Amino acid sequence: MPSFITFTEKMDIFNLVSSRRSVKPELFEGVTIGDSALIKLLEVANWAPTHALTEPWRFKIFKEKGLAELGLFEAEYYRKTTPPEKFMIEQYKKNQERPLQCAAVLAICMHRVREGKIIPEWEEIASVACAVQNIWLACTAEGWAAYWGSGGSSGSEELKEWLGLAEADRQMGFFYIGKYSGSLADGKRKTDILAKLL
Repeated sequence: MPSFITFTEKMDIFNLVSSRRSVKPELFEGVTIGDSALIKLLEVANWAPTHALTEPWRFKIFKEKGLAELGLFEAEYYRKTTPPEKFMIEQYKKNQERPLQCAAVLAICMHRVREGKIIPEWEEIASVACAVQNIWLACTAEGWAAYWGSGGSSGSEELKEWLGLAEADRQMGFFYIGKYSGSLADGKRKTDILAKLL
């Protein structure tokens, strides 16, 4: 049976959560990540809350050559879905090069269990988001920069087909992982939740 964490450990968790930042891939420094380090980051996803233990999170991992394939897919998706008069070659190249700046990119997916107890879809989406947050906090703890992006082909039927997802599954954006040695801005939130509760 797991033991309760100590007060000091609690404070470390609070600091970790408040230290998490979004760092866009354009700032990444083009380093690679070893399989063991990536697996370590992914293992924490399995400890996300999950109703009826469906564990709906799935991650399609792009590394090395896979990053170039993803970049080409994103660039061509932009070409196919953009009216000719709005097409910009600079954006095409940006979409193609963005994954190449990353150590790894995870396609975030939700696997929809269709047998046994059927869980409401919003709960499964919430579980996947919790799994992503777990990975993000692990990245922060291990010194990796990260960004959850939902642009480009995210959520499209074309991407679902390319990734081999089932019809009932969902694709929920990309999680970009890389190295960034620059300074990070101080965190801020618009709402002081404690003040609202008083």
